Amino acid sequence: MTAVTIAVIVIVAIIVITLIWAIATYNGFVRLRNLVQEAWRQIDVELHRRHDLIPNLLETVKGYAAHERGVFEEVTRARAAAVGGGPTSPATQAQQENVLSQALGHLFAVAENYPVLRASENFQQLQLELTNTEDRIAAGRRFYNANVRLLNTKVESFPSNLIASAFGFSRAEYFETEDPAVRAVPNVTFGTPTD
Repeated sequence: MTAVTIAVIVIVAIIVITLIWAIATYNGFVRLRNLVQEAWRQIDVELHRRHDLIPNLLETVKGYAAHERGVFEEVTRARAAAVGGGPTSPATQAQQENVLSQALGHLFAVAENYPVLRASENFQQLQLELTNTEDRIAAGRRFYNANVRLLNTKVESFPSNLIASAFGFSRAEYFETEDPAVRAVPNVTFGTPTD
């Protein structure tokens, strides 16, 4: 073999390896983008379930606490904003869900003042359904954010960022909600001992 033939074989091998790498990287981006979209759709399903449970919960509480009108209006407004009119970004949806979570917290605080309501089977069932839905939303958020992290890492890492910029793949937004109960620092007090 001549030196020219070896050089041509090496150049062709480099081109083939680069082409295979580019195709594999592109397909990896497509796979990650689809995983992120699928994970978001799962969260969206659970958010719709949550939004559908809230009117039933409101009606149950209204039957016992009719004079708590401000709380009912707050939950209704927050739900309407969270349901929205169309597709929103994860950041916008998270902000709306935070407002809704706070309003629901106020509703449950009102319910604490009515022992008969808390003992109601309908209220307990709706509260359990809402709690289960919140758990599924949290699990979906973790799955979604993990996929977003993988996609964002690949979009920003060299040399895959070359393929990302060439084909228009971009970073995805995280879905981050703030639960005031989770972020609050617990207040521990020890009573003075009595002798």
